[in-house]
Amino acid sequence: MTFRIAVVQPISHPPAEAERNIADAVGAIERGAHEGADFICFPETYPGPWRMPATFDPVPALAEAAATQGVHVVFGTIEPIDRRAATAYNLIVMAYPDGRTPARYRRTHPNGPWIYTGGQEWEFQYVPGSEFPVFDTARGRVALAMCSEVYMPEVTRALALRGAELIFMPAGTDKRRLWPTWRTLIWARAIENLAVVVTTQNLFNHGERGLAMVATPEEILFESTAAGISVIDVDLDRVRYLRSTRDELGASQNCAAKQGLLGPQWQRPELYNSLYPRALPEAAE
Repeated sequence: MTFRIAVVQPISHPPAEAERNIADAVGAIERGAHEGADFICFPETYPGPWRMPATFDPVPALAEAAATQGVHVVFGTIEPIDRRAATAYNLIVMAYPDGRTPARYRRTHPNGPWIYTGGQEWEFQYVPGSEFPVFDTARGRVALAMCSEVYMPEVTRALALRGAELIFMPAGTDKRRLWPTWRTLIWARAIENLAVVVTTQNLFNHGERGLAMVATPEEILFESTAAGISVIDVDLDRVRYLRSTRDELGASQNCAAKQGLLGPQWQRPELYNSLYPRALPEAAE
């Protein structure tokens, strides 16, 4: 069953003017819906805010636009915890086409505190979440993750083991020297989890290099370094086939990814304590 994903790589207003991103986002939702999108994906922390204390909440406006246009909308914001301590969760939100309460994922990795304080863009005391929710939609089972969690394969594996077929992994800003490895890992997360993985990022000017992608286990359907909105046709039937079948002799003639990676042919849960016996690490600096 084919459906469409609109990937938005915006020229974002700077953090001090982030509330202006809301109108731009609503316009992009209208455009994506007009082009037949079922899902519209924005970057991490877009439309904002980027800093504590949070001066606005974009969720009502984007949830209303999603319901008005009849689409799912994936976007980023922060969830304040304590104004005085400037603590907040970093969120990826998915608004629904039927207007129900939006789905939320609180970034889980790395440990806090982290680089969301003291930088040019973000300024808040990051608190990690601890849950890996998966959400049923009419198009398939969806999960949300975030940015450099792509370097932590446990995150997307936890989501895939919970049944996620379509994983949105919006990212923050220009990847600089990380760009080649980041691109590789987006596809790797799709390959190893037999899932479709979608990412995009903020650009603050046209001179920055973006990283917008839609990757399946067997191919990269779309990628762009430029600002803009692109609509991509996606089909989960192949993902479901690769998950439900076994790797057999000669399978490589017809399959560009290993089959059955999430099932008993490959999974050995009885070994997991041996694979990962360590205590939890200390907080990152």
